[in-house]
Parts: sequence; structure tokens; C-alpha cells
Amino acid sequence: MRVLISGASIAGPVLAYWLTRRGFDVTVVERAPALRKTGGHAIDLFRPAMEIAEQMGVLPRIEERTTGTTRIAVSRAGSARTVDLDYLKLQRIISDRHVEIMRDDLSQIFYDAARDDVEYVFGDEITAIGDDGDVTFANGAPRSFDVVVGADGLHSGVRQLVFGPDAGHTRFLGGYLAVLSVPKSLAREGELTSVVDVGKQAMLYTADHLDDARAVFIFRRPTPLEYHHRDHAAQRRLLREEFAGMSPTVDRWLAELDGPGSFYFDSITQLELSTWSRGRVTLVGDAGYCPGPAVGGSTSLAVLGAYVLAGELERSGGDHVAAFAGYERVMAEPVAHSRALAATVAKTLIPSSSLGVWALIAVGRTISLLPQRLTSSVANLNDNGIRLYDSMRSPTYP
Repeated sequence: MRVLISGASIAGPVLAYWLTRRGFDVTVVERAPALRKTGGHAIDLFRPAMEIAEQMGVLPRIEERTTGTTRIAVSRAGSARTVDLDYLKLQRIISDRHVEIMRDDLSQIFYDAARDDVEYVFGDEITAIGDDGDVTFANGAPRSFDVVVGADGLHSGVRQLVFGPDAGHTRFLGGYLAVLSVPKSLAREGELTSVVDVGKQAMLYTADHLDDARAVFIFRRPTPLEYHHRDHAAQRRLLREEFAGMSPTVDRWLAELDGPGSFYFDSITQLELSTWSRGRVTLVGDAGYCPGPAVGGSTSLAVLGAYVLAGELERSGGDHVAAFAGYERVMAEPVAHSRALAATVAKTLIPSSSLGVWALIAVGRTISLLPQRLTSSVANLNDNGIRLYDSMRSPTYP
């Protein structure tokens, strides 16, 4: 059975790995000329994704590439007072099995896991998909596949081609996320520096193996901004307008907007498709059910989805109709819970009032001071809330 995957970031390589191990003939097409190294931000891998990575044999490499952040130094805008928080304790509130790793590092690790067994085609993209599986490309010759999978992110081209008007079923969660590469000298080893104000938060961190540091900006907006998702000049202007004057520290980070560092900017938007499959085409990860960047554990959800899709394709004996139905049935509950959690996190992560700013810092300080056993016990009371990802279990496939 021939499977075409569009996208070589996270979900695509994970799906390719499991499909090849299950005897499928896999091709991955990626619009970028090589594996993307776009800077980006640190992402979280929670229990189900860690377990799948362990089965793939890549968990040691992942653990070697963690960011190494152990503390947070947070201050309010306009205040010289800094509050120190225990970052590792805050992480354990969320999950007992969790790592933080740069997106580029994770993508490389998953790509390397099956690169010798998968046909990767870089510098090309899908332009049309026929009902019979015939696919045309921007550069390469037309080819035929039994199944096509869109693993090409929130702005998925495959979703646009196949779902048409339905592809735009999204929910704006009221915020924006930007990540800027800045000189490593601006960051402190093992520390995430944070400045919080009403409606916005700026952070800076690095990792031992990085040559730079990453400044992360999150801000609230009641309605979506007008810009094209590839218009970086407009995005930089919007970011500067939002954060200029927040503090001298943040202004120093913003000065790097004129430099050569990598830059990412996107809305915190949730996809709300009720189904991710049509005909021979299905979607995986952010392309089909993005709960929202930075707020919904989308990377772990993507890894889980890729693993489930491969397992269901094998279980059905290659019957894509049965496989897609099984895939959506297994993933329906994790996706629904992730969407609900993301909407809640988006509201609390970006305080909307001075009281909210105070509460955000106060809660972090309280957790840092209390015994770990006590805070974990309280967190464990709500499996569908802050401990959602630890409660998820990946199915067992032969």
C-alpha cells in the first residue's frame, strides 16, 4: 500500500516511521528545500508521546536535547522586583513524565528514526488530489497513491485542497504567539526570564546546545489582527507596536527584530473540524485538530495521532475507510479534551487584569514553596484539566 504524507515536521516523520515498520510504502513530500530549521520555540512532550518515542528507540536522544531550564525569574512590567519560581516543580504539576525540547531538535530526531526507509521529497508540494488517489505536484511528475495524509500544520495545504470551505472552521482563542532568535548572551543558563503585564507576557530562555536564545512573546487580542501568515514584515511591526516600552529588558529583546535571527508569528487558533478524513485523504496533527499553539499540547497530540493512524491502517488490512473511521474514533476524546484545555489555558496564561497578573505570579510562587507531594496530589484530582496528558493512553497495536 502506497502512502503519501505531506509535511516533514513532527507528525509526518512519526507517521512515516510507524507505517514503514508495518510494511507500507511511504513517501513524504515537504515544501521546504530541506528539513526545516526555523528556530521556533520549545515544545512539551507529555506521557503518551514519551511512551511512543520510547517504543521508537529515540527517547535517549530526546532526553539529551532537553532545554535544561530549572527556574523562572518573573517580574511585573515597571517593577524591578523579581520573583524566583521552581520551573521543575511547575512542570511536575502538569505531568509526571514530561520533557521540554526545541521543535527543530525533535523534528530532526523523528526524521532520523526512519530516513533510510522512507522516500523524502523536499522542495515540492501537492497541488491537486484526485478521488482515485492521483496526485499532482508543483515540481515533480504526477503519481498515484492509495492514501494521502496531510501532516502539514495549522495552515495545511492538503486541508485547503480537500476540505475547501470546511477547511476554515477555526476558533480564535484571543491571543498571538511570536518567537524571535536573539543573542545567547542575553539569556541566563538554566533560567527562563519573564516579564508579565496585563494582556501580555514576554519570556527569554536558551539551552546548552543552542547558539542563540529564544525570546517568546504572547499577547491578548479580542479580535483577530489583519495580516497574511507569511507577511513577516507586518508581523514584526505588529509585535513591536504591542511590546515596545513594556520594560527596558523587553525593549532589548525587541531590538533584535531588525537582526538576522529566525522569527515566528501566529495566532493562537484552534481547528474545529468534526472529521479529518475525506475519500482517500486524512489529516494528522495540527493539520486536522490543532488545539492551539502554546496552549494545548499540540505536539504530543500529533505524535499520538500519527501512531494511532498507522496502527489503524494496519489493523484494517489497508482498508482506508475502516482505518480512518477507527482513527477518528480513537482520537475523538483526546482531541475534544485538548480543545477544552487549550481554551482555558489561553485565558489564564495571558492575564486580563492587574489582579490576574498578581494571581499568576502568586500561584507560581506558592507551588514553588509547597512540598511536591502535596501539589501533585491536588493536581491529580482533575484528569481532564491540568493533568490531561498524563491521563491519555496510547492503544496497543500488534
